[in-house]
Amino acid sequence: MPETESSRTAGATSVVYGECKKDTRGWMGKSMAGLALTASTFLSGAATAQTLVEGPVSNSNGLFVNSFEVMNFALVLGAVSAAMISAIWVIRERGRVSLHNERLSAALSEAKAQLTRLDALVVEKDRCYVIWDGQSPVQFLGSLPMHSGAPPSNPDFLAFGRWLDPASAARIDHAIDSLRSHANGFDIEIETRRGHFLEAQGRTSGGRAFVRFSPLANTRSELAGLQAEHDRLVAAIDTMRTLLNSLDMPAWHRDSEGRLIWVNQSYASAVEAVDGADAVERNLELLGTQTRSRVEAERLPDRPFIDMVSTVVHGHRKFFEVTDCTSVSGSAGLAHDVSEIEAVREELKRTLDSHSETLDHLATPVAIFDSDQRLQFYNQAFQSLWELDTPYLESKPTNGEFLERLRTAGRLPEPAAWREWKDTILSVYQSVNPQPDLWHLPDGQTLNVFANVHPRGGVTWVFENLTEKYDLETRYNTLVKVQGETIDHLAEGVCVFGADGLLKLSNPAFRALWAIPEKSAEAGAHINQIKDICSPSYDQPDGWEHFSAIITGFDEERETYEGRLELNSGIVLDYAVVPLPNAQIMLTFVNVTDSAKVEKALTDKNEALRMADALKNDFVQHVSYELRSPLTNIIGFTDLLKTPQIGELNPQQAEYVDHISTSSALLLTIVNDILDLATVDAGIIELDMHRLDLKELTGEVAELIDARLNENGIKLEIDIGEGAETITADAQRLKQILFKLLSNAANYAPEGSTVSLECSRDGGEIVIAVSDSGPGIPGDILKTVFNRFEAHNGTGRRGGAGLGLSIVDSFVSLHNGKVTVSSDEGSGTRVACRLPESPPLPSQAAE
Repeated sequence: MPETESSRTAGATSVVYGECKKDTRGWMGKSMAGLALTASTFLSGAATAQTLVEGPVSNSNGLFVNSFEVMNFALVLGAVSAAMISAIWVIRERGRVSLHNERLSAALSEAKAQLTRLDALVVEKDRCYVIWDGQSPVQFLGSLPMHSGAPPSNPDFLAFGRWLDPASAARIDHAIDSLRSHANGFDIEIETRRGHFLEAQGRTSGGRAFVRFSPLANTRSELAGLQAEHDRLVAAIDTMRTLLNSLDMPAWHRDSEGRLIWVNQSYASAVEAVDGADAVERNLELLGTQTRSRVEAERLPDRPFIDMVSTVVHGHRKFFEVTDCTSVSGSAGLAHDVSEIEAVREELKRTLDSHSETLDHLATPVAIFDSDQRLQFYNQAFQSLWELDTPYLESKPTNGEFLERLRTAGRLPEPAAWREWKDTILSVYQSVNPQPDLWHLPDGQTLNVFANVHPRGGVTWVFENLTEKYDLETRYNTLVKVQGETIDHLAEGVCVFGADGLLKLSNPAFRALWAIPEKSAEAGAHINQIKDICSPSYDQPDGWEHFSAIITGFDEERETYEGRLELNSGIVLDYAVVPLPNAQIMLTFVNVTDSAKVEKALTDKNEALRMADALKNDFVQHVSYELRSPLTNIIGFTDLLKTPQIGELNPQQAEYVDHISTSSALLLTIVNDILDLATVDAGIIELDMHRLDLKELTGEVAELIDARLNENGIKLEIDIGEGAETITADAQRLKQILFKLLSNAANYAPEGSTVSLECSRDGGEIVIAVSDSGPGIPGDILKTVFNRFEAHNGTGRRGGAGLGLSIVDSFVSLHNGKVTVSSDEGSGTRVACRLPESPPLPSQAAE
């Protein structure tokens, strides 16, 4: 690289400047010495003057000199002396400096000549030197050939990345940094971007750093090129091997004899080796012997082996897509694990088969045409719909041929322009979105045709038969109209709200009951609007506030609510809130004002009757208790009159006393019966349940009724069947039941006849039956025999209050039993009481 004249002159000048610097330092020293001498002379004069100042001095003539004058004189004398000495010294030094300058000029000329000779020696052809001295800018000496790619200008020379190979630029930058910072010399070979090789040598000397760049000779250049190529190839191989090691695919390299010389980490993992070197050393093969033989047999120099093979990896069968190619030095292979792809492919095949099978069982006709518009699949419904034979469908006709076949058979719609219609139908193959269409067939069927386009071409045709749907829709619309007409003519008020609180429908009766204008009750009105309109008619919380909460609420359980509202106008409405499908709510309102009034009247009347009946019971009970005391007195005094101790009665008196006694006893019986019934009605009777012996109990009753039976010559037969010997009951009430039944039979039985008392067992019940051969009970009277105060004494010997069978029915009911009466007019009467043999708990009187 050529060097400028200024740079060389600057170097020579620096040498001369050093010499001048030394002379100048000498001259400055001498000048300083002269100045010191002058200063000393001046100081000596000053000292002399100081001595004179200390006191006056006298001369021989006796004259006295003033000390101030002496001091002035001394100062002047010192200054003159110093000036003279300085002048003499300056004259001498000027001559010396002139001589020194002449010598320096001669030395500078000699230095320039020497620098020129050195430049001529240093700067050779095709060489470049770069010098750093730490203070001055970088110096460049010489230049490199233009064909090497080095920059012609010095400032661009140090930008190595622009004209050197990136690796070489990095090396030289690192070497120069080490040279300048640590004085580490170097000898390296670098390559330019044009492929030329240079030698770079770095050294240090005298605090300076030198780097020489020179082209390599032919042999060395060739050797450097080969070395660089070798390094690139090794780097490329390392890079490829690093890449293959990072792949999740087994890769291998074999020599010409088929032995493994390198495998990647994925290969080593597949054969369960520590690493690739371990797999090569142990010669672990990924593929089986037969597979390797097949690969070697089918692999050709110009055609690699590419096929899918199977092998076992980690105990599992795997499928690999193997690519193996050959070269002069051996072969290399790569295996891609496609096990999951094969599994997905098999699953896809099974899915397609299942899909086809599913479509084949669908009732909806389906046909699939491929991208060439040929039939690939059809189901049975498709074949049945168009009545096509199997051989024709198996021939895979095109979509256009299929349409022509149907047109010939008269199965397609009859458009005005057939070609245009057909082209429109087939244009779906060039479309992106599905194209639905309606086909009205000549046989009356309506088909909804869907043409679903496949992403990779082809169309799936789906033919949905809408004939039945249209029929159902027509019927549904008719039904809706009829239903609407029916609802509009209902006397009930009906309205339906959706889950959003909007009114769906209402009838005129609803609007009339709540005085709602027709426009305000149109579909879409919100329930709050209806509530505001209806509030003047009924503003209680259980009204429209309640309805609104039910309709717009989110209750999980949708229940039906019923109730009654009495409007401010006096109208009484029965309402029902009924949940409907689709989260809708129906409200119905029925005007029950008239029936409510009738119900209220009946309720008031029933309450009056109940109070009257209670008053009657209280009256009867009160009167009965009040009658018992005087009757007891009458009976007692009558019995007393009959005693001989009181005195003899004449026959007429005795007859009167007997009548009084009989009437009093009958009246007492009636009073007791009334009290018993009143006690039963009051629900205060408690039964004293015990296990009773019926034979003993019936004997006691027979003794009580014996006198009355003997009056008319009536016999009593008692028959106690097997299993009916005992019963759990109240002894006193059971005696009353038997006494009432026998008394009733004795009253109606003919003289000299027989009354029977039978006790039998029927399952878990004891049946006690009393039969007579009297005149019987007429059918119209038989229905009222258990009614109170229903006396029928037309054929009986004694009258009564008509309470006998009522008391029997009440006492039997207390025992959880039942009384039945069977009678035929003219053939006697049979009264049967069925009582549980062993009731679980003691019975109490019901209210």
